[in-house]
Amino acid sequence: MPVPILLVAGFLGAGKTTVVNHLLAHAEGRRIAAVVNDFGAINIDAELIAGASDGVVSLSNGCICCSLEGDLLRTLAALLRRDPRPEFIVIETSGVADPSDIVRNLMDPMIWREAPLETVLCVVDATTTATALNDALLRSQLRAADVVALSKVDLVDAPARAELRDAVRMLHPAAVVVDALHGEVPAALLFPADVDRVPTPRETGPRRPAAERFETLSWTSDRPVSLARLQQAIGRLAPKLARAKGMFETVEQPGESMVFQLAGGRATLAPGGPLPSGAPRARIVFIAEIGVLSNTEIDRIMDACIDQQI
Repeated sequence: MPVPILLVAGFLGAGKTTVVNHLLAHAEGRRIAAVVNDFGAINIDAELIAGASDGVVSLSNGCICCSLEGDLLRTLAALLRRDPRPEFIVIETSGVADPSDIVRNLMDPMIWREAPLETVLCVVDATTTATALNDALLRSQLRAADVVALSKVDLVDAPARAELRDAVRMLHPAAVVVDALHGEVPAALLFPADVDRVPTPRETGPRRPAAERFETLSWTSDRPVSLARLQQAIGRLAPKLARAKGMFETVEQPGESMVFQLAGGRATLAPGGPLPSGAPRARIVFIAEIGVLSNTEIDRIMDACIDQQI
């Protein structure tokens, strides 16, 4: 029996991992496998996905719409050989991915026969302004979607949400637009009620040349960081960043990890549980437009966060 695919797209920091986490945490008996693509050598997103030890396959250090295209197809083939087979496959793209290129890959007859693409979900940060939808990549992500989920709706008022919803519908009138507070998207919009139904293949346009726009830089440390110094460092780097995320131990709470996220200019910290055995004490990925930051600058600013007294 074919295994339907749900493709989850969205710009950097939109909230894709939160949506995928909610789907896996509320699977309601469905056997769901997740493929997570992180644009960087350190795949933080895969660690943040619920049940990452079993059902999540990580693809890192590239984008599945271009450099990791072959890896994606091999990963899908491996998932389909599992016993028992998954009933659904969720693919979370990186924030720099153009889903139209991934859709084109999934139209491969060999993949389509075994794992047809059912739904394309685009997650959009509700704090995004209507003007920001002019970004070419974001527009491409929206136009590929069947369902558009507005995340972080608790951070904006009703008029701002309405304005964004109208702008999305103007750009893509056929899409279903829903609010997704805390990543909650109705499963009925994403998974077929009739498991025997085979979706209709999608028309794909000609492949467009990839335009590299973002790059990823990583920083790790075998020492814990000072939280106060880290906050100062992130404040210095934030104006140059499109996105940042990581996990680290602090001198203030030894043995415990913290999860750090920077998206849309907002930084958050959350408990991450016990520090994984053998992992660096700090791992942070920074995403910026090409040429805006260098590894030298990252190292100089971030190394100042380490408590040298330990």
